[in-house]
Amino acid sequence: MTQRPSPAARMAPSAWNVANGLTVLRLLLVPVFGWLLLSNGGQDASARWWAFGVFFIAMLTDRIDGDLARSRGLITDFGKVLDPIADKTLVTMALVGLSSIGDIPWWITVVIVVREWGITAMRFWVIRHGVMAAGRGGKVKTMVQALALGFFVIPRFSLPLTGLLDVIAWVTLVAALVLTVATGVDYAIDALRLRRTSPRALAKRAARAAAREQRHQP
Repeated sequence: MTQRPSPAARMAPSAWNVANGLTVLRLLLVPVFGWLLLSNGGQDASARWWAFGVFFIAMLTDRIDGDLARSRGLITDFGKVLDPIADKTLVTMALVGLSSIGDIPWWITVVIVVREWGITAMRFWVIRHGVMAAGRGGKVKTMVQALALGFFVIPRFSLPLTGLLDVIAWVTLVAALVLTVATGVDYAIDALRLRRTSPRALAKRAARAAAREQRHQP
């Protein structure tokens, strides 16, 4: 006798939906953005403006795909995995590209990139114990990162008030750096706590205690 799928399984959203499509689009825009940013060693003002436009569209899709997934019930495991990867790939491309052309020091790029991919790896490390949801601090960090990188991507050398724009760009980048490190520490603490206090961890601890007690019984 063939078993019918449960109502929950029948109603599960397909991975092929508009929200995930926007996430895939964001990922595909990364090499386009990188090519425009690095055109002529980063000194082509026109290409830099196009790079900023692509970066802006990519970051906009990050906001839209999340809103669509939540409002239309399109949240899928595929989207949960791909969305942060697309975000971090875009940020990594921006940082590495800007450091390659000398706009951002390499040490700042290394700190942010290591934090971003390190937290992603940590999420997979604790996935059996539970999902580490993005907190308010993480969302603010992402917004400030986007602002900072946007300021550095635009060709400030071709604009009036270059000095003022430089100050704004650096202040925003420093704020993004501080938020990146601080939220990274918070996520690491949460991950360690989750591995110790999740139902899975507590059950394994109870099983080991029961096994030790049984071994010591006469």
